Amino acid sequence: MTHKEQGLPAGRQGFSLIELLVVIAIIGLLTTIVMASLTNARKRGRDGRRIADIKQMQVALEMYYQFHDAYPTTLSALTSPGFIPAIPNDPLTGNPYAYAALKGAGATAAICASYHLGAKLEIYSASVNFNEDADMAAGGTYPTADGTICNNSSWVGSTEIPAVAFGGANDFDGTNDATDQVYDMRP
Repeated sequence: MTHKEQGLPAGRQGFSLIELLVVIAIIGLLTTIVMASLTNARKRGRDGRRIADIKQMQVALEMYYQFHDAYPTTLSALTSPGFIPAIPNDPLTGNPYAYAALKGAGATAAICASYHLGAKLEIYSASVNFNEDADMAAGGTYPTADGTICNNSSWVGSTEIPAVAFGGANDFDGTNDATDQVYDMRP
């Protein structure tokens, strides 16, 4: 069957290679733009979840403090009296959030008068207070707050603070400057 018999104009047999390549390039470019937007949206969603989890745990820690006049040595202590139904974990890695219970100045090791709780975010945002974290010195002291860690574990490598999830350094993300991607709380 010829083109005239099919009702097609003479000389037009389909798309040229150039036309196909242009269309494929446009589709590829649009796909890349959409995927980049979705990736950032997912990261922002996980960061929002991290911030909400930290705030929820902060409320549970304050309720625990009201009943016990001290903060717990581990976050798991919040579930048994019912201050929080379950301890939330990082939505991407599944690791627990960083937590350190701290002695007050002059207090015994059994009294945790303060804490440091936080999570490393995926996207930097100047609207979030990132500079609450401070380096832990070797031996577990906390130089800018209240004293030493109540549960006698070192800042990095304890069961409550997995070093792999926080850069393997002596604070939440390995730095202590304005570029921190950390959302953290202290009482």
